[in-house]
Amino acid sequence: MMERNKLTNDRTVLLIAFHFPPMQGSSGLQRTLRFAQHLPDFGWRPIVLSIDERAYEKTARIRGNELPSDLQVHRAFGLNAATQLSLFGRYPRFAALPDRWATWRYWAVAKALKLIRTERISAIWSTFPIATAHRIGLELARRSDLPWIAEFRDPMWQHDWPPEPVANRVWRQLEGEIVTAADRMVFVAPSAVTMYAERFPDVATNKYVLIENGYDEETFRKAQGSLPQQPSASTSSGHPSRPIVLLHSGIIYRSERDPTHFFAAIAALKSKGLISAAALQVILRASGEESDYGNDLKRLDIADIVRLESGIDYLAAIQEMLTVDGLLLLQAANCNAQVPAKLYEYVRANRPILALTDPIGDTAATLNKLGVGTIAKLDSTAEIEAALLSFIEQIAAGSWRRPTPEDVSRCSRHAQARALAGLLDEVVGGRAKPQ
Repeated sequence: MMERNKLTNDRTVLLIAFHFPPMQGSSGLQRTLRFAQHLPDFGWRPIVLSIDERAYEKTARIRGNELPSDLQVHRAFGLNAATQLSLFGRYPRFAALPDRWATWRYWAVAKALKLIRTERISAIWSTFPIATAHRIGLELARRSDLPWIAEFRDPMWQHDWPPEPVANRVWRQLEGEIVTAADRMVFVAPSAVTMYAERFPDVATNKYVLIENGYDEETFRKAQGSLPQQPSASTSSGHPSRPIVLLHSGIIYRSERDPTHFFAAIAALKSKGLISAAALQVILRASGEESDYGNDLKRLDIADIVRLESGIDYLAAIQEMLTVDGLLLLQAANCNAQVPAKLYEYVRANRPILALTDPIGDTAATLNKLGVGTIAKLDSTAEIEAALLSFIEQIAAGSWRRPTPEDVSRCSRHAQARALAGLLDEVVGGRAKPQ
């Protein structure tokens, strides 16, 4: 178990999050887990309120996701309407607004109000993309009059999202209520801050705060402590001595990280004799669409170069990032106001990064700010071909862009927890001041 520093005061924050261990299949749980791990270093005692584990599709006790020994985790009953309340494929609409876990709200609010009384909660924090978490935070803020920080790991309402008209209206109304009621709103990407400032021009700009995602240093140190020795992929002649291994770690969504043009670029380079399985191996780890992508690989005759591999635990995933020759990042232009959380882990791994993303989006801007990565458009086969060949040459020659130690340190989860603690101090202190 993780050791905890002694608290410097008795301030307690209630963290409301759907994604939390032992849930399996979402990298989003890292955000809440690491805040809970590091906030005590800055004088805040976290208490987590999540949903009953039976609401998760998959659970697992994963190495690297261990909870602090003294962390209180409370769970409130809630059902997935689409699976647990469905009869012949139909379920009550009220149980799925604003999302499929709407029933969680009733038991969560009751449990949270009791915690507020018994644990002397000083502030509330809730995190999206599960909209019900914010609905819980909103109701608690109104009933308890405690300061509330609403976090948006992704932007919430969009003109075309949710696609179902009734849900779209509910989300839009709920988002407006959140913006009005929350003391602060936290975003993880700069363009999201700009988006909300433009969407709600009458709201004070100091309510919008940027706290980016990050990596967990403790996990990386554990991973580095048991690394096998890897032969180098470069030689004095500048040519690879073995196949270069390129890794994408995590889910690949067709709508947001479509690998179609990446696959096409590899097929084109292979047909031209510019790459082969002896020179390049691409691992897609836990892509989540193995059967679909497997058909693509067979059709394009690149299954000897691109391998679909199953998921592994978090610590092993970090170890893999540290041992491969390059790391692959995919992010479509429709996510320009988002930055994948794995980007920061890639930066800490200090391996070359091939980023297939929109050059004007936040992902590319973050990489350029950190001075890392080779960037090409995700939807351009020709650009990817050129970038991949250049990337392989950089790896062989050892000439890829590297971050500074100072920039890496600023990306740590510990640094982000410091920022959240400062924000909590600010909103609680502001409430305490005479009006």
